[in-house]
Amino acid sequence: LRLVESGGGLERPGGSLELSCAGTEWSFPYYAIAWFRQASGKARERIACISVGSNSIILVESVKDRFAISRDDAKKTVYLQMNSLKPDDTASYYCAADVQSTCRSRGDAEGYRTWGQGTQVTVSS
Repeated sequence: LRLVESGGGLERPGGSLELSCAGTEWSFPYYAIAWFRQASGKARERIACISVGSNSIILVESVKDRFAISRDDAKKTVYLQMNSLKPDDTASYYCAADVQSTCRSRGDAEGYRTWGQGTQVTVSS
């Protein structure tokens, strides 16, 4: 399974971006998919996760009122809709396929099956 992120770029504060994470194999619908971000000099943090069948969604506190995660398994794609962007959202964003169908409770980056190459999001006026 390979994952390819797209949709990053430069956006002004208050703007919106939609990131996409496209999978390459038929098995994509059977994995929970998480979005992580890593700002310069900081650890990679999980900000969102969606389980198989969209039965469970996790959004961290810092983004839960602004971001949304969804999946379209027919297109083998998970989306991260980011609204009301802030300069603190500036980071490289990565999607990752878990080895399980549900979102794990812990938010660290260990143990994921596959990672995308990342897409840069810069929020600046």
